[in-house]
Amino acid sequence: MNSAATPESALPKGVRDFLPLKAAKVEYLQSQIRQVMDDWGFRPVIPPQLEFFDLLEKGLGGDLHARAFRFDDRQSGRLLAFPPDMTPQIARIAATRMRELPLPLRLCYSGKVLRHAEQQAGKDREIYQAGVELIGLDHPEADAEMIAMAIECLQRSGAREFTLDIGQVEFFRGVIDSLSLSADLARRVTGAIGRKDSAELTRLLDEGEIDQAAREEVLALPRLFGGREVLQRAGRLVRNQRSQNALDNLTQVLDLLDQHGVAENVTLDLGELRGLDYHTGITFQGFLQGYGQAVCSGGRYDGLMANYGSPAPATGFTFDLLNLLFALDQTLDNQVKPQTDLLVFARHDAVVRAQQLTRQLRAAGYSAARDMLERSSDEALAYARLMNYRQLLLVADEQQPLRLIDPIDQTEEQLTIDELIQRKQQK
Repeated sequence: MNSAATPESALPKGVRDFLPLKAAKVEYLQSQIRQVMDDWGFRPVIPPQLEFFDLLEKGLGGDLHARAFRFDDRQSGRLLAFPPDMTPQIARIAATRMRELPLPLRLCYSGKVLRHAEQQAGKDREIYQAGVELIGLDHPEADAEMIAMAIECLQRSGAREFTLDIGQVEFFRGVIDSLSLSADLARRVTGAIGRKDSAELTRLLDEGEIDQAAREEVLALPRLFGGREVLQRAGRLVRNQRSQNALDNLTQVLDLLDQHGVAENVTLDLGELRGLDYHTGITFQGFLQGYGQAVCSGGRYDGLMANYGSPAPATGFTFDLLNLLFALDQTLDNQVKPQTDLLVFARHDAVVRAQQLTRQLRAAGYSAARDMLERSSDEALAYARLMNYRQLLLVADEQQPLRLIDPIDQTEEQLTIDELIQRKQQK
């Protein structure tokens, strides 16, 4: 029996290798998103990949709390964890290490997190995140800034057909808290709304003593999805002040998105309950046409900083770079071509010259690698073609010109090193 591991079985479920092309695409997406963050004035922080769990869990919602990888630390005797999300880490840093700085804080980050995932779900356990946190502003303009930034990140990454679904968890809380439901029934009603299961929702409401107007409020929640007209429909249905205030907040944010020029990219979903135990206002998720998973998510979380001893309002968003990669994979084929400019090939009598020229070329701005194997120029050309070198540079003795060959069509030209360097400087 062959005991050698296949590529698929050599890694734990939920993690993967990225070969050069996919790795280049991830780095490209990361660089495009980071440029937007820089443009909007956000400054990077780098949190650790290990935290004491008792500190980390202060910032984790119920779902992420259960999905954190934990283990004992032999040095301290305390429980350590790989963070399943970076936002709690940024909150801890801001509340402790940066608490003396004036607000607001504009912080950004990128890196990997680990999460437990159900084996049958086929989900990633290793997640690449890139996001921002805007700490210290309790204002609709801050929420609108997050949404506008997320849209700009999508546009900069190459996305064309996408939407950001915006919710407001306070709207739902106002509706559900106005009902006289037991804790268990309220939990089941919430689940049915989150799944948009109208039939189950109707059955559950039959179990409670709810008047007709209240029933209409709750039954409408899964259907309150669409454009700005959703606000009018919701306003005619709800009677409690908490939900009305949430609608007023949404109206302000949408007006600001009009000013940013991005309102056409958003839809409203007042039945969206993601992060109900964590978020405190606006929430949003980004979706690309043809891809069912959210590529980014965000929202307001005004209670998190207080968990680390420094209360402050906050909002932010994070991109799941792998979801964004899979959604844009074919689009990125036209934008990301991981190529090295030059493969420098020489025979024995010209090796020293080739080494010197390679250094000169790198100093001039070329990416260049020396072909150090014993092989023919035809073999070097075939290697350059397979390994995505733009051109093969054949170096002979000082009396001979350099030969520059295109590995694809094999067109050739002769030139000097000065001409080659000048060509780079003119680009």
